[in-house]
Amino acid sequence: MPLNHESKEKIITDYQAGAADTGSPEVQVALLSARITQLSDHFKDHPHDHHSRQGLLKMVGKRRKLLDYLKRRDNERYLTLISRLGLRK
Repeated sequence: MPLNHESKEKIITDYQAGAADTGSPEVQVALLSARITQLSDHFKDHPHDHHSRQGLLKMVGKRRKLLDYLKRRDNERYLTLISRLGLRK
């Protein structure tokens, strides 16, 4: 159940830094967060889907690594991103 094309394009345009930016950490984290949210909803209906859960854990780890990278490189961008995505309380 990947993200559909329209929602993926909307996320990219919301978080991109420039017109051709599709690979910045902000865009990657936003796409991973949307996919993680989608999978979390999936597990409410399918609690025994362990194969998808393994993929979810991989995505959470990848998002964590990207956020750590962004925090090391530019703390201001990191703080802005987590506040926009609502990741930390």
